[in-house]
Amino acid sequence: MGFEIDTASLLDRLARLGAVGAIPGGGCARLALTDEDRAGRDLVVGWMRDLGLSVGTDAIGNVVAVRAGTADVEPVMIGSHIDTVRTGGRYDGNLGVLAGLELCAALDRADMRTRRPIAVAFFTNEEGARFQPDMLGSLVYVGGMQLAEAHAARSIDGKTLGEELARIGYLGDRVPGFVRPHAFVELHIEQGPILEAEGLTIGAVTGVQGISWAEYVFSGVSNHAGTTPMRLRRDAGYAAMAVASGIRDLVRRFGGDQVGTVGRIELVPNLINVVASRATFTVDLRNTDEAILRRAEAEAASLIERICGEERIGVEKRVLARFEPVEFSEGIVDLVAACAAARGLSSRRMPSGAGHDAQMFARICPTGMIFVPSAKGLSHNVAEHTDPADIDAGAKVLRDVVLELAA
Repeated sequence: MGFEIDTASLLDRLARLGAVGAIPGGGCARLALTDEDRAGRDLVVGWMRDLGLSVGTDAIGNVVAVRAGTADVEPVMIGSHIDTVRTGGRYDGNLGVLAGLELCAALDRADMRTRRPIAVAFFTNEEGARFQPDMLGSLVYVGGMQLAEAHAARSIDGKTLGEELARIGYLGDRVPGFVRPHAFVELHIEQGPILEAEGLTIGAVTGVQGISWAEYVFSGVSNHAGTTPMRLRRDAGYAAMAVASGIRDLVRRFGGDQVGTVGRIELVPNLINVVASRATFTVDLRNTDEAILRRAEAEAASLIERICGEERIGVEKRVLARFEPVEFSEGIVDLVAACAAARGLSSRRMPSGAGHDAQMFARICPTGMIFVPSAKGLSHNVAEHTDPADIDAGAKVLRDVVLELAA
C-alpha cells in the first residue's frame, strides 16, 4: 500500500486538541466561537501552517488549508469541525480534520504530489450547541444560508455570531465557498452502536437522515402548589412534560428509523412549591424518509395543539433547523467499501443518524463519509472513545479514498 498515515502522530494531535477546553472525565468543551474554540482553532491553524499549507479563513470563520497538486484543478476536500458540545469528547469532528492533516504530512514524507490539490477544512458551529442552526458554517459555505443572516444568529448567551467571530479574530476576509471542491470526504466516528455491535470496522455512509429542530415556549400561570386545585391549574411545566411523553409514544408508534427527543426543558420560576408559568423546551425529530419525517412533524404539532388546548396554555414556536435527508454519491460510497475490502477490513453500508458538514457539501459536489466504531455507541459524552486500531483503519481507508479521487 506504500506510505501510510502516522497513526501515533494522529493520536497525539487528538490528545493535544482534546486538552484545549478539557473537562473532568476526559472530555472537552469548546462551544463555537468561545475562547476555548479560539484556542483550538489557533492550535489547528498552527499545524496547518507548519505543514506549509495555504491557509484561508472566510467571513463565517470556516478555515480551509490547501496542499497544491500538479494540476491547477479543483481539490479533493477533507473536512469536519473542531467545535464541541458542552460535554463533548475528543473524537467527534476532530478526527476528520486531524486525519486530513496527517495525510498531508504523510505525502510530504513520501515526497509525493497528487494531481488534484488536497484541501483540509474545519467549519464553524457544526454542533449547533451555541448558535442555531447546526452545520451553520458549511451551510453558508455552500450557499444555503445568507452571510448576513448567519452573522445575526444569536447565541444561547445572547451574543451575535458576527460579533463573536470578530472578537476571537476569525472574521476572515475570504468569501464563503472560496475553495470549490471536486469531491468532499469526511472521516468520522459513528456516534452510534451499530458497527461495534456487529463487530465491523468501517461504515460506508450512504447518507444523512433528515433533521427537524424546534423550540417551543409554553405560557401558563404561576400559582401556589398547595392551594391551587388541579382542575384550575394552567401548568406550563406539566404541559411540556406531557409533550415529551407524547413524543416518545409517537416515535414508538412510527417505528423504523424514526427517532425523537425532547432534549432541553427550562421552567419558570423553577421552584418546588410553585406551578410553572413558563416552559421552554426543544423537540428533535429525525428520519431517513422525508415523507415520514413530515408526518411525524404534523403529528407532533397536533399533539402540542391538543395539550395546550386542554391545559389552557399559550404556545410560541421557533424553528431552529430543518434539513431534508441527504444521499451521498454512490460512486464514493462504493469507493469506501472497495478500499475497506482491499485492506481486508470488514464494512457495511449505513446511513448516519447525526448531522454532518458533509451533508451540506452533497449539494455541490460528490460527497461521502467513512465511519469508524464508537465504543458503547457513546458520543456527545466525555466517555466518547474509539479504539486506536479503528482510528488506524479509518485513516488508512481515508488515505486510499482521497488518493484515488485526487489521482
